[in-house]
Amino acid sequence: MAKELPKNARVAIVGGGVIGCSIAYHLTKRGVSDVVVLERKQLTSGTTWHAAGLIGQLRDSVNMTQLAKYTAELYLGLEEETGQATGYKVNGSLSTATTKGRMEDMKRRADMAKVFDLEVNVLNPEECKEKYPLIQVDDVIGGIFIPSDGQADPVGITQALAKGARNGGTQIFENTKVTKMIIEDDRVVGVETDAGTVMADAVVMCAGMWTRELAASVGVTVPLHACEHFYILTEPFEGVTPDLPVYRDYDSWAYYKEDAGKILLGAFEPVAKPWGMNGINEDFCFDQLPDDFDHFMPVLEAAMYRMPALENAGIQTFFCGPESFTPDDRYHLGKVPELDGLYVSAGMNSIGIQSAGGVGKVMTNWILDGYPGADFNSVDIRRSMPFMRNRKYLHDRVTETLGLLYATHWPFYQFKTSRGTRRTPIHEHLKARNACFGETAGWERANWFAPEGVKPEYEYSFERQNWFDYSADEHRTVREKVGLIDQTSFSKYRVQGRDAEYVLNNICANDVSVANGKMVYTQWLNDHGGIEADLTVTRLRDNDFMVVTASGSQTRDMHWLNSHIPDGAHCVTTDVTSAYALFGVMGPSSRTLLQSLTPDDLSNDVFPFATSQEIELGYGLVRASRITYVGELGWELYVPTEFAAHVFETVMEAGADHGIKPIGMHAMNSLRIEKGYRHWGHDISDEETAIEAGLGFAVKTDKPSFIGRDAILKQKEMGVKKRMVQFLLSDPEKMLYHNEPIIRNGEIVGYLTSGMYGHTLGGAVGLGYVKNEGGVDAAFVNEGSYELLVAGEKIPAKASLRPMYDPKSERIKA
Repeated sequence: MAKELPKNARVAIVGGGVIGCSIAYHLTKRGVSDVVVLERKQLTSGTTWHAAGLIGQLRDSVNMTQLAKYTAELYLGLEEETGQATGYKVNGSLSTATTKGRMEDMKRRADMAKVFDLEVNVLNPEECKEKYPLIQVDDVIGGIFIPSDGQADPVGITQALAKGARNGGTQIFENTKVTKMIIEDDRVVGVETDAGTVMADAVVMCAGMWTRELAASVGVTVPLHACEHFYILTEPFEGVTPDLPVYRDYDSWAYYKEDAGKILLGAFEPVAKPWGMNGINEDFCFDQLPDDFDHFMPVLEAAMYRMPALENAGIQTFFCGPESFTPDDRYHLGKVPELDGLYVSAGMNSIGIQSAGGVGKVMTNWILDGYPGADFNSVDIRRSMPFMRNRKYLHDRVTETLGLLYATHWPFYQFKTSRGTRRTPIHEHLKARNACFGETAGWERANWFAPEGVKPEYEYSFERQNWFDYSADEHRTVREKVGLIDQTSFSKYRVQGRDAEYVLNNICANDVSVANGKMVYTQWLNDHGGIEADLTVTRLRDNDFMVVTASGSQTRDMHWLNSHIPDGAHCVTTDVTSAYALFGVMGPSSRTLLQSLTPDDLSNDVFPFATSQEIELGYGLVRASRITYVGELGWELYVPTEFAAHVFETVMEAGADHGIKPIGMHAMNSLRIEKGYRHWGHDISDEETAIEAGLGFAVKTDKPSFIGRDAILKQKEMGVKKRMVQFLLSDPEKMLYHNEPIIRNGEIVGYLTSGMYGHTLGGAVGLGYVKNEGGVDAAFVNEGSYELLVAGEKIPAKASLRPMYDPKSERIKA
């Protein structure tokens, strides 16, 4: 007799792949037994069933590596716990490099692994050959070997997680399609299926490549698109033994997995084939896609060179199946911003099996605690902009993102596809000045400017890239003269109403009860004291405030703001990002330049630091705010969009006599890092508190209440176990990016969260947290001797709790 759907559940999970089953499993481990999994066909029938089952742990960030490490550790005991075979074996993984850049990429990631004791061995070509005798290594420079990596049966893993979930009380319904979300008062309260209705406190979309369409049906943005993924399975041949490790030949886009004496050869090619743009067949279940041997042939030819025995091996199976990819090659996890009660976990970018355990744990924390348990902002669904669910945008972008799985992780890499989406009003002006543009949240932003006669294109390297000297000149222009930075992409909100001050003072750690025209630098904290946002608040009038925050946080920060407006409060928020261009006019000559363009008094007495006024400039009116993110005297000019070109032309024309230049985002980054200014998403996140980040000066605990106050007071009393520290390398030739381990007195005590070359300080500068279980105070930091691990080499570094550039901030207040 068929089971009857329950009328109610604590959590309803849509999708019975490895992700949905893992979330159900982890919910039951937290004691939640009334969980329902609703699968449209059969468990694993979408994309899970044909996954390769590679279990790799080394990713491009510390927290993502830890997530994968947890997955591998979970799978070790899953078969014994559930009695369900998983096919999991720990046979290690080998990756090889045939280029200098690839080898440095591997060495840097191996360095990062040392932070949390993941064993990663750097090998020479001969040692690579010893690990995998079937390959030839004539062109191999070296490689890495991870002993604790492995491989598994995707269906077995999923069934084991499903069995574990059932043992904890989860009910799983196959052949049960969710047809509609039930919404009441902007909250998802359940789902309708073709077998009945289930009301639920939380609904989680784990529908794989169907998730974009399901989410869009209720106005929710989940950008993903399926691509065709190819692999072959050979006939058995000599030398293929069960102890062979998983092998990745990244530079040839290929992976190799031993499978019962055969080799499974798959690929993540640089230009992929999108699939399913016009919808997915209703009957899709364990389906394969048509062969395209011509598309796969370059991979196979390279594989026959790498593994000569393949030339004489028969092909048993040629497989092509769909897998979903996201615009930035990162998962979509978390609570959606558009509707309460709705969560998403989709867009695994072909690493779902090796991520599922960690994803299940993180999503369970998110659903039950309202917090993922660590910094997972890089995969938070709230990083997405509504336009990103556009199917043409996704179709074109995923042709690139599939291949990025195996591409070298170049510093400052810029996407090539789906570009030109969001442009500032002066885009063409900057283009005419030879700007090289990068992309953030769809915005085209000038990263650097090439001199006349030089093509504004990146030449990627881990050493000084081709734009290094040009950006250094921009950096010095701001330090010595004056520059103009197009900051239009920064997110801007108006917060208005008679309760606006009350609302903001509850959300902001700093005190926004200030006079009209004053600016307040502040953080938005969570209940743990972690930093949810880093921004400025300007009081325009009694009941009118402007909030300015990061470009990539536009959706996320507006969601946080709106989520913390009490019912009944007279407070309205408006996203005005597109209404204003924003130009940063920065440098010691900025006052002289701007004063020549306005009759309004810009003197220090009349226009002090951290104040804002509306001024006349050219033929227009602009809001000038005296604030800086580069550590120099300067103003941010908020210009109504239709006046932007005129104001830009006016400032640049008058600025010629002062040596003005347009300044790119790379120079802005090097300038801010010299001054020790934090960057949300890199240096600070919901995992770090304002005290740990050295931002206690912006927290006013004498306010009667604000979110995070109790956690901050407790931390002030107890002390901290980590502190943000600035580092300067002694070797001026070495480059820092992020994730480089920090060594204090011979022991690893943390890693860099960001790095850039400091052209004024004369070396690479990094920011990172120094950690110590016994506590970290100024004495602990100052008494240490420091090195940074850069591509396997220990480089001495100077450490400081205070900014090494202008520590007393005398220049910005001049």
